[in-house]
Amino acid sequence: MIAMDIVTLSRLQFGLTALYHFLFVPLTLGLSVLLAIMESVYVTTGRTIWRDAVKFWGVLYGINFAMGVATGITMEFQFGTNWAYYSHYVGDIFGAPLAIEGLMAFFLEATFVGLFFFGWGRLTRIQHLLATCLMALGTNLSALWILIANGWMQNPVGARFDLATMRMEVTDFWAVVFNPVAQAKFVHTISAGYVVGSMFVLSISAYYLLTGRHRAIAIRSMTVAASFGLASALSVVVLGDESGYMASLNQKMKVAAIEAAWHTEAAPAAFTVIGIPDLATRRTEYAVRIPYLLGMIATRSLDGKVAGIENLVGVAKRRIASGMLAYGAMESLRAHPADPTALATFKAHVGDLGYGLLLKRYTPDVSQATPAQIDAAAWDTVPPVLPLFFSFRLMVALGFYFIALFATMFWQASKRQLERHRWLLRLCLWSLPLPWVAAEVGWYVAEGGRQPWTIDGVLPTFLSVSSISATDVVISLAGFVLLYSGLAVVEMFLMLRAIRTGPETSPARPPRASAVRPAVPLAAD
Repeated sequence: MIAMDIVTLSRLQFGLTALYHFLFVPLTLGLSVLLAIMESVYVTTGRTIWRDAVKFWGVLYGINFAMGVATGITMEFQFGTNWAYYSHYVGDIFGAPLAIEGLMAFFLEATFVGLFFFGWGRLTRIQHLLATCLMALGTNLSALWILIANGWMQNPVGARFDLATMRMEVTDFWAVVFNPVAQAKFVHTISAGYVVGSMFVLSISAYYLLTGRHRAIAIRSMTVAASFGLASALSVVVLGDESGYMASLNQKMKVAAIEAAWHTEAAPAAFTVIGIPDLATRRTEYAVRIPYLLGMIATRSLDGKVAGIENLVGVAKRRIASGMLAYGAMESLRAHPADPTALATFKAHVGDLGYGLLLKRYTPDVSQATPAQIDAAAWDTVPPVLPLFFSFRLMVALGFYFIALFATMFWQASKRQLERHRWLLRLCLWSLPLPWVAAEVGWYVAEGGRQPWTIDGVLPTFLSVSSISATDVVISLAGFVLLYSGLAVVEMFLMLRAIRTGPETSPARPPRASAVRPAVPLAAD
């Protein structure tokens, strides 16, 4: 059984709140862009039916946006309450993107959300369209800065450990902003959000066609969703490949765990389509493999090797030994700051200090750790293989399913036959939850694959928590469960009520006065 200590409880609380918050983020991303597309059609054609569609989907966007804000704020508080040492150790770097997100992106988004809802009839068509586009831009910029912060956790560039402050300090802010891992995660994540938004519109439109309601708006909305969804689903696969390539450069252990690659194979390595990883024998049973594919994806070459878990554990042992030297030199420098030998040793090994900190789980005296403790700490660098292996494959399978479904509906839309096959409409409706499943397991792969680190190679997770009792976390966790359960009920009630009500159709325009023929008097008074 898992020991429910302060670290486990804090991770559970943050994980649950993040998973819940991420139910709203991708839908906000996708719907914001779809609203901008539909309103562009309205401004171009002047047809009020497109304005009615924008208003309807905008109501659902607004409900989702409000829930996303409510659930996101509580997450940021946890950095101070549950992860105080993490905030102290890397706050100068991690806090900057979060502050920029709040000051620039969130306020931009919130301002134009107000103009979107209250600007109908007060702004011109072009002005309202501009407000909608800026709302979508703010939504995407918000995701950008959050993912810049998260990307730094995966690939800590542009920073160094400061011996005087005992913290990580920024050395190159623009290296943090243009971190290639962050950029790859951003484009992959927003594309996944676009898929969620497209599937939402596609599924609800299919529901209306199946029930024979709001046919005109449903057909138009489904056409836009199928087109945009197909492009987005293709982008997710292509950009996901880029994320995988970046992980193979910076997080080799994550890639090895995802593939359950226990041993380094001869290049190019085969990709395991499916199998059953056996943790005891360190083999993958009943594996179905595609030759060469993993090597070409991970290294983009035919001669590059994909390191196995056992080989990477050996690398971790060497880095832990180096980290022990850095830790010992750091302790000497704290007592004798002018010691030139200790300073030279520290500078030579400071890059592995984080690996030395892994030994804190086993001994308070890191510099005197035993070989058995080093071996245990090295194996701690292996993330949970079994859930990562299956989560990744579920995410990939769903990604290809979305491509097939959107392509089919795009073809039907191009032939004006969206209503021809009711089984396809039912399939669209039943597929509604699947993009959220893919997004959640994708989040788990990204974050679970980074363990045992909060900052990869720099700060272990077990050292990042606050000095509070497990009882405090249990109480706050129970409060979050109750609060979020209540919010889930409210969310579902509001969304379902809006969907059942459906879009409001604008009344037909009366004929112009010049076109009305005067009545002929039937008799004189």
